[in-house]
Amino acid sequence: MRAEVTRKLFTTDEYYRMAEVGILTPGDRVELIEGEIIRMSPIGARHAGCVNRVSELFMLNFHGKAIVTVQNPTRLNQYNEPQPDILLLKPREDYYGSKHPAADDTLLLLEVADMSLGFDLKVKIPLYAAMGVPEVWVADLRKDVIRVFRSPEAGQYRTNLTFGAKETLSVLAFPDVAFEVSQLIG
Repeated sequence: MRAEVTRKLFTTDEYYRMAEVGILTPGDRVELIEGEIIRMSPIGARHAGCVNRVSELFMLNFHGKAIVTVQNPTRLNQYNEPQPDILLLKPREDYYGSKHPAADDTLLLLEVADMSLGFDLKVKIPLYAAMGVPEVWVADLRKDVIRVFRSPEAGQYRTNLTFGAKETLSVLAFPDVAFEVSQLIG
């Protein structure tokens, strides 16, 4: 006989209260996904290098046009606050100091995946599509490709492309700025 289990889903307010009272500590690498507190994968050297490389390229190329934020939360709704590796955001005077960015603030969301690829593709991509994030890139470090997801509709991305090391790609919001995949992932 299978026992029925009821899960307690946490809201973002409860998630932050847990941090305030010390249940979650600053050293905990966690994010809130579908109301569950998920432990994030450790950041390996190649992952860190990719994040550093992309953040520098984005800061140089989008200075004054967008805000680049690294490994900071985005509040998608009351049950989802992931911490993507890089967000390219619409400019705001307060640099998102008064509230975390939401899907409609996002120009591009980038996840760097080595150990987390399955979770990123099976859980996070459908979540980002359902919340209306307009464009998501997944840097797949195992295959040295960038998977591009665009045009969210009905919980799915209508466009799903894969770019190899020698190919170039652009952010939809800035089609005049192109990057070679090898520049981004190393």
